[in-house]
Amino acid sequence: MPRQSLAFRVPMRHPGDVSAIAALFDEGALAPAEVVAILGKTEGNGCVNDFTRAYAVSALAAMLGARLGATPEAVMARVALVMSGGTEGGLSPHFLVLAVREVAAPETGALAIGVGFTPDFAPEEIGRMAQLRATAAAVRDAIADGGITEVHYVQVKCPLITSAKVADAAARGQSVATHETYPSMGLSRGAAALGVALALGEIPESALSDAVIGADWSMHSGRASCSAGVELERCEVIVLGNSPEWAGDLIIGHDVMADAVDFPAVQRALASVGLAAPGQLDEAARARLVAVLAKAEPACTGSIRGLRHIMNDDSDINATRHARAVVGGVIAAAVGRTDLFVSGGAEHQGPDGGGPVAVIAQR
Repeated sequence: MPRQSLAFRVPMRHPGDVSAIAALFDEGALAPAEVVAILGKTEGNGCVNDFTRAYAVSALAAMLGARLGATPEAVMARVALVMSGGTEGGLSPHFLVLAVREVAAPETGALAIGVGFTPDFAPEEIGRMAQLRATAAAVRDAIADGGITEVHYVQVKCPLITSAKVADAAARGQSVATHETYPSMGLSRGAAALGVALALGEIPESALSDAVIGADWSMHSGRASCSAGVELERCEVIVLGNSPEWAGDLIIGHDVMADAVDFPAVQRALASVGLAAPGQLDEAARARLVAVLAKAEPACTGSIRGLRHIMNDDSDINATRHARAVVGGVIAAAVGRTDLFVSGGAEHQGPDGGGPVAVIAQR
């Protein structure tokens, strides 16, 4: 029997507010057992101490567990709960609920979803080839899980290195990729992104090593989106693509922004799913738009199209927070909505200063 993807974008009043998802269950739009992943944009700082992510995961796991008659731990073992902190600028906190349903309907060639998980990582594996290879294996598993033939977007949630993990590694005579917690987020995201690139055949394994992670920005994936947090010890992988074996009216497309103000790339991504427009989407087109998912990163050059930016020099506001705000504004101008999944920190995810942008829409 064919599978059909379901996707619901719902608001949140605060990081622990899961009432809009519960309402989907109560209304019969969705069954709890059908949920395979939930992506969320929470209103924290997106840095090491952003506990809005863990708060949201805890609330989601408790609610789903109560609905399924399972423990929160059992829910988290099966459902990918990917929270991305930071809703700077006009970005609106929200959840994107992804589900899979078996249907007695013809295969139409539609959005397909695959989910995979790595084992938990030891501190010394984070940001290194061990994490990269394990992520690649999980991506391959997710592609096989979804029977996906056309991959457009790979979301990975990955761990980071804390002071406690540094001490744990040292006690066992092991070294870690970095002793600094914030840079560890970038190394973890970078290792995961290069794992995606390896799985998708974008970069051969012979070109990869610990030395290129977080260093050689010429190596990147055009379809990876990776986010790091303290709330997990493994990588959780969600692969979104199209498959001729799936039913339904949802499709996904993507493009790659060359820099933070690459409005044409956003328009190309929209056009790839039938939402072409010379300017901002009109009301009818916005009604067909299900989700926009993008990465944001300040360019290492310190400039955008030759003009200086101060994102990397601001000691008060983290650079990734600036980047989310500007990219969120550019995409909002294109689509006329602000509930956008814009994630900061795009190491090896698109070219330096740019990043992938994917669009899910009703056909």
